[in-house]
Amino acid sequence: MIVEDKQEMEGFWISGVIHAIKALSYVYDLLTFPVYLILQRPWEKRKASRRVKARVVAKDEHSLTYRSVDPPRLMHVTLEREKIDTLEKMFCWVTKLHGDKKCLGTRQILAEEDELQPNGRIFKKYKMGEYKWKSYVDVNKLTISFSRGLRELGLTTRKNIVIFAETRAEWMIAAYGCFRQNLTVVTIYATLGDDAITHGINETEVDTVITSHDLLPKFKRLLEKVPMIKTVIYMEDQLKPTDTTGFKNGVRLIPYSDVIKKGNESDAPMSPPHADDTAIIMYTSGSTGVPKGVLLSHSNIIYTLKAFCDAVEIKSDDVFLGFLPLAHVFELLAESVCLLTGVPIGYSSPLTMIDSSSKIQRGSKGDASVLHPTCLTSVPLILDRISKGINEKVKKSCAFRQAIFKFAYEYKLKWMKRGYDTPFFNKLIFGAAKQVLGGRVRLILCGGAPLSPDTHTQVKICLCVTVTQGYGLTETTSCATVMDVHDRSTGRVGAPTTICDIRLENWEEAGYRVTDTPHPRGEILIGGKNVSIGYYKLPEKTKEDFFFMDGRQWFRTGDIGECHEDGCIKIIDRKKDLVKLQLGEYVSLGKVEAELKTCPVVENICVYGDGHRAYTVALVVPNQFYLDEIAKSLGITNKSFEELCDDPRVEKAVLQELVEQAIKCKLQRFEIPGAVKLCAEQWSPDMGLVTAAFKLKRKAVQERYQHEINRMYAS
Repeated sequence: MIVEDKQEMEGFWISGVIHAIKALSYVYDLLTFPVYLILQRPWEKRKASRRVKARVVAKDEHSLTYRSVDPPRLMHVTLEREKIDTLEKMFCWVTKLHGDKKCLGTRQILAEEDELQPNGRIFKKYKMGEYKWKSYVDVNKLTISFSRGLRELGLTTRKNIVIFAETRAEWMIAAYGCFRQNLTVVTIYATLGDDAITHGINETEVDTVITSHDLLPKFKRLLEKVPMIKTVIYMEDQLKPTDTTGFKNGVRLIPYSDVIKKGNESDAPMSPPHADDTAIIMYTSGSTGVPKGVLLSHSNIIYTLKAFCDAVEIKSDDVFLGFLPLAHVFELLAESVCLLTGVPIGYSSPLTMIDSSSKIQRGSKGDASVLHPTCLTSVPLILDRISKGINEKVKKSCAFRQAIFKFAYEYKLKWMKRGYDTPFFNKLIFGAAKQVLGGRVRLILCGGAPLSPDTHTQVKICLCVTVTQGYGLTETTSCATVMDVHDRSTGRVGAPTTICDIRLENWEEAGYRVTDTPHPRGEILIGGKNVSIGYYKLPEKTKEDFFFMDGRQWFRTGDIGECHEDGCIKIIDRKKDLVKLQLGEYVSLGKVEAELKTCPVVENICVYGDGHRAYTVALVVPNQFYLDEIAKSLGITNKSFEELCDDPRVEKAVLQELVEQAIKCKLQRFEIPGAVKLCAEQWSPDMGLVTAAFKLKRKAVQERYQHEINRMYAS
């Protein structure tokens, strides 16, 4: 009784304080409104957000074609004027332009030391120094040396060469060194499974692989499966010597620094590429089967760079934080935009990015706190985790702090919708969250999958940043649409870029038509100079997905979009994600997953639909913090995470959470899962259940959990 009285008194006190703060904020709003009105000019922001960004250029009863209304900007025009049509020409030009300006930065690792944890365990942590920078002139010299070193090793023009390494400065130097010699770079994700790696290497018939100290042991294991490999170039570690013993006979292992030394001593001629030469064979992350090699020419990449420079505002003091896989087309193109526009790139990794990262010593600073970046790329999964991390931190705080945060969040959201910013709240309430990424981040570019509107809004509010969504595929050199810099909406991916057209085409089977009202809907086709000529050694698949028409190369994406009045696209479905249930209803599994992923207890989710059943079921990787909270509310204590995942009471409670979230997101009755299985293991690329870009490999997940799926339907 005493405890209840105390809680009631505390509730009254908090409520009183919040009401007082609301009253103060009302007075503050009255006093400052004229100032903010004049300084922030919200009507201009609202008008800019609503402006028409694309128009219809071709129309019939089966299709609609949209084109950007924006003219090319200065960098686009300059590249045309300077006749820059290859990456080799581009880097020579920017070296003259930017000279001694910072280009690529790597943070020093001074030592690896044991650190005692509160639980008594000992973890190895890095003692880290500052960023060491290479200028444009330095990087240019290194690319020339690496290029000549490769020539001395016997690599000749137009040969394929694999880069199988983590994101780092040496990756970019090696790639641009290859471009100078007209070698085709084959990119393979560092996190792919053994079968996918060997498939890419064997299919491209390479005899040389560029890898790293950390991945060399993994590659050693694969050498028996890749018989053509004769040379392995490895990027050295900052601290440890690399063990090169026990490798297959006939395979030579050469340090990256030795290739540079060979190049320094060589005067081998360069073999610059032409615009139509293949720069990259980029293997897709393989969400629907074996990864496919996409042929990307120098021309494809240069056109995407022009489009991105038209779409994204670059500032003179920008600094980019590079950490996503460079084997992903989105990161490679984003970093190439930085090289083109003189934006320094500081490299990082999830192990060292923020102060609380797993390899950062207690009391030391993560990479973001040292680099103070202004821009970075992300995928929705990472932003979902940031969003859930914010919610978790708020939930762990006292009731008063929770109430203050809720008030501040709602206050900022209200004024943001009206076109205002809230500098006072940004500093006082959201300042600490902003400092996690170094305090200066102004722009997060998000791609790779649809970003949920809730996550988009929360990251914008709490980190005080602009989140710009884009849409593209490896087959279109990551370029199709980008959100306008002034667009304040969420849930959309922007209008067509300046170098490609977007066509919506009827998909009769699912009832998506360009005559639908209020918004035309259909399969998205992308046409332009950014579209690949096709897949490597897959003529039938190329013929199925690509075609040439109206003087343009086109690609059928399999994604379903709707176009709004201002010319912006919203991704609403995917052909391969559609299942027809027993009673004839179509369910978009991807759409349902995107909505349910915003449920706090969901870390990852795969929804499955059986055509012989009337409902879907869900496999859920739960968030441990929220699962513990659910268990406590059920009176379940002293159970491990794995035991909670197997507990039918917890399962039932999680299902109820999903149902409530589904209703909140306005899902149809037949779209809501009827049963759930909690999976204790985190789905990772190594397990083969998600791609390196963390997209679900639906078939692989289904096969792994077929027994549980059968059990859910049986129950």
